[in-house]
Amino acid sequence: MTNQPQTARIRAALEAGETLTPLDALHQFNCFRLAARIKDLRDDGLDIETLKIAANNKSFAAYRLAERQGRLL
Repeated sequence: MTNQPQTARIRAALEAGETLTPLDALHQFNCFRLAARIKDLRDDGLDIETLKIAANNKSFAAYRLAERQGRLL
């Protein structure tokens, strides 16, 4: 997996129950390419869902661990 330390920190945040947007990733992890890090995590088997957010006439994605039967994986 490329960019291991950044990806590991994003994984830890998701596993802690956070929902991350690209702006969150930029501020918390100095990550300009959150979608690429999410792909790395999905390739590693993490079940991550994409939320479509619309605000101020713009839309963007947010990511969180997928829920199964009311519980986070």
